[in-house]
Amino acid sequence: MKIYVVSGLGADFKVLEKIQFPKQHEVVFIDWLIPEQNEEFQHYVHRMAGKIDDSEPFYLLGYSFGGILVQEINKLKPARKVVIMGSIRSDKEKSVLIKTGQVTRIPKLLPVRFFNEKTTNIYSIFRKFFDPKNPRILQYFQVRDPYYLKWSIEKISDWKFEENPDVIQILGDKDIVFPIKNCRPDYIIKGGTHLFPATKSKEVSYILKGVFK
Repeated sequence: MKIYVVSGLGADFKVLEKIQFPKQHEVVFIDWLIPEQNEEFQHYVHRMAGKIDDSEPFYLLGYSFGGILVQEINKLKPARKVVIMGSIRSDKEKSVLIKTGQVTRIPKLLPVRFFNEKTTNIYSIFRKFFDPKNPRILQYFQVRDPYYLKWSIEKISDWKFEENPDVIQILGDKDIVFPIKNCRPDYIIKGGTHLFPATKSKEVSYILKGVFK
């Protein structure tokens, strides 16, 4: 069976490269598309879902923003199982910072140039927010189109979703992007920051072996 995988906001698959997926399944990584100008989220979800062959059973796995996306895709093309890592099952699990962005509309008001890597603003935030002790953090964030970054942060802030109890959630207990105190995860990675798929890959691989057996 195929496991379709969507990585995190701005992240390519380096953050997931150490994970050992069950060998009996085929892993298909879905690259981020650059949003069209003023593209609605549901239209974007449809485009991303177009890469999935639902003529046969499949699994969905999403990390961070990818976890949000695969839950939306699951409404269009239901998967046998949906697993999210370092992500949330509903808007009720958002952090205070993300909720503040939703109320104040700050992500929408920020100019696109703020997300240009030449300003270094957005990458300083990545370093401090995701895992300040990890010197390799910027190697994981290779999708650097400014409009994509701004658009994605807006959509995370605005996202509303009723929890699906069948979605399997894996969270790190040191994650400050999606704090564990707001969630009831199925699996907890001890000492895991938001980058736990890279830093705690053995634990993650063991969990996925059981989930996708």
